[in-house]
Amino acid sequence: MLEVGRIVKAHGLKGQVLVDLWTDRIERLASGAQLETDRGSLLVGSSIAHQDRFIVTFDRIVTREDAEVWRGVVLRAPRLEDDDAIWIDELFNAEVYDAHGVRRGRVIEVESNPASDIMVLDSGALVPLTFVTRIEANVRIDVEVPEGLFE
Repeated sequence: MLEVGRIVKAHGLKGQVLVDLWTDRIERLASGAQLETDRGSLLVGSSIAHQDRFIVTFDRIVTREDAEVWRGVVLRAPRLEDDDAIWIDELFNAEVYDAHGVRRGRVIEVESNPASDIMVLDSGALVPLTFVTRIEANVRIDVEVPEGLFE
């Protein structure tokens, strides 16, 4: 299960909550979607974008008092099938190779960045995910980068 968001706080009087969604896959909050928590499953009744978050109605949260109790709870969902997606957990400890087959380092961290998340290598190099051409989960990542990126 992937962590996809967190209930931030109660919103309104009828059990709605404000959710911070950690993914760009907003279908995670579509009506009928099921999310898992440490307290059990939640079924999305409805959701609407609100500033940078979402106001969500869940089946098991029906009053403001209920909503207050769910503050801070992490929401999880199964991985979606998407051949074009790069899953962050598949990057860690993988060896990164450039287009010439030269090993450039091992991924030790991934930094969030608005333009493109960035792999931090043990060699000190920083490589945006936009340059990834192939991934063998947690083993090898091939990249095609602009001239001078590793210098």
